[in-house]
Amino acid sequence: MGFNLKEIFTSFMVLFAVIDIVGSVPIIIDLRKKVGHIQSEKASVIAGVIMILFLFLGQSLLTIIGIDVNSFAVAGSFVLFFIALEMILGITLYKDNGGEEGTTSVFPLAFPLIAGPGSLTTLLSLRSEFRIENIIVGVLLNVILIYVVLKTSSKIERLIGAGGINVVRKVFGVILLAISVKLFTANIKALF
Repeated sequence: MGFNLKEIFTSFMVLFAVIDIVGSVPIIIDLRKKVGHIQSEKASVIAGVIMILFLFLGQSLLTIIGIDVNSFAVAGSFVLFFIALEMILGITLYKDNGGEEGTTSVFPLAFPLIAGPGSLTTLLSLRSEFRIENIIVGVLLNVILIYVVLKTSSKIERLIGAGGINVVRKVFGVILLAISVKLFTANIKALF
């Protein structure tokens, strides 16, 4: 085991930027309003498990089912695009099917918002540069931070207020839209 603080810090920061959990607070608050309760522990753990599993099995899994990383990223960009449209236009595209209470903690929160195409493709590129144990520590640090943000989202909402949340929601909706477009354009070229 070769733990390297620089690799851990870089992995953490790159994933933190891609996951953008702080920027997702308006989406989290919006989801909580739609479905009531979000299971912070469940969402954090599932997102962490998805990311770590994808770190080990991602490339092989995509190869087995005949999907390349670029196609995966393009598909994910569409999901992010529609979530962004909901935020900007104030419309509802995602409807809760009324299943069990924790469904929203998994979709769209743990996947694709937290452990989405951006973070999963980032993990594959980090793996080509860094040792796997350092990336895992970076993922785990992000999972802890994700849990803290999910747990305190209602306090953040009270601090900013309803009007503030609405403004932040629209601003981050545009940012998420830009990320989805960037993810789409960066990967669509490789497909043709």
